[in-house]
This record gives sequence, C-alpha cells and structure tokens, in this order.
Amino acid sequence: MTVFLYVVILLFSATIHEVAHGYVAYLRGDDTAKMAGRITLNPIPHIELFGTILLPAMLLFLKAPVLLGWAKPVPLNYRNLKDPRKDIPLICLAGPASNIFLVFLSGLGMYIVKYFPNFELRHNRLIGHSLYIMIAINVILAVINLIPVPPFDGSKIITYFLPEKIATRYLNLNPYICLIVLCVILSSEIVSKFICSITNFFVVTFRIITI
Repeated sequence: MTVFLYVVILLFSATIHEVAHGYVAYLRGDDTAKMAGRITLNPIPHIELFGTILLPAMLLFLKAPVLLGWAKPVPLNYRNLKDPRKDIPLICLAGPASNIFLVFLSGLGMYIVKYFPNFELRHNRLIGHSLYIMIAINVILAVINLIPVPPFDGSKIITYFLPEKIATRYLNLNPYICLIVLCVILSSEIVSKFICSITNFFVVTFRIITI
C-alpha cells in the first residue's frame, strides 16, 4: 500500500508541476502546451516511462534515502512569449511553487480533518500517512527543482539575474552535470537528511497547528 501511495502521489504532484509550467506559459503568450493537450490534470499525457515509473520504483525497491521522479516536460516555444527574458524564469518558478502550494494544502488537510471525528488522524493512519507522503514528495520536488544547475528549474530562474551572454552559456552547460547532481542526491546522507529535516519541519508544524 505504501509503494502504491508513493507512486500515485508522485504522479499527481509531478502532473501539477508540469501543468503549472504550461499554464503560466499560456498566460504569458505561449499556447504550445495547451495545443498539445498538456494543460490537463489527467496524468496519462504527463507520464514518462523512466522518470515517472521506472526510477521511482527502483528507488523504492532499493530503499533510497530520497525518492526522485518527474513527469514528461511540457512543450514550450519561448519565441511566443511576451518577454522571454522575464517570462522564462517565471514559468520555471511556477513548477516548484505549485509543489510548495501542495505542501501547504496538505497541511490544511491535516487542519480540516480534525473537524470530522470519524476521520481524525490518530484513528485513520491511511489519511495521515497519505498527507505525510504528499508533504514529503512535494518538498523533495520543490527543493530539487530549485537547484541552480541545468536542466533543473532553478538554473533558468537565476538567469534573470545574469547578463544575457553569461546566462546563455550557463544554460548550455553539459547535461551530464545534472546526472552528477542526481547521483550526489541519491548517495549523500547529508542531502537526504537536509530534505528530511525540511519535510519533518512542515509535518511537525502542521501537527502542532492541528492539535
């Protein structure tokens, strides 16, 4: 059941992440994602075999300290944007922002559920466990995507603060850097403890609020 919850919640969270990218791009003048049918909460169009299914399953099987995964990136055409230099960081920020929103939404769920006696967290482990997983996964997605290394969202966000020539060179860094960062995340106990501490901070805070 735990594995099933992780996979379902990861798929849902990654879908919201990509929809946020596509929707903000649409608001800024690029309808590529909309025309491709990717601004939808239906998770099927967002599934990527490796990032959405195989990698999370493998990490769960290996009991990795951090669960990673992603959905298929939404198609974008930056030439359609009203102001690409300003809009691209905004579009990229929308993804992690949506995950942070889901973290607080899960916390709100913990708060609301106490008003329904039949669904109190201490009597319903499934609800409590699901909300905890929702918080954990979305904290991980937000933190990792904010890493300022291509092709993570964070790399495009900081380009707004860089001179155009430097920003272009920075975004053209070798994509294998991303793989190195992923390997560090997967193997580093320090990184996993950092992410877990952030997750536990939110969980403890929400539990205090709901007492």
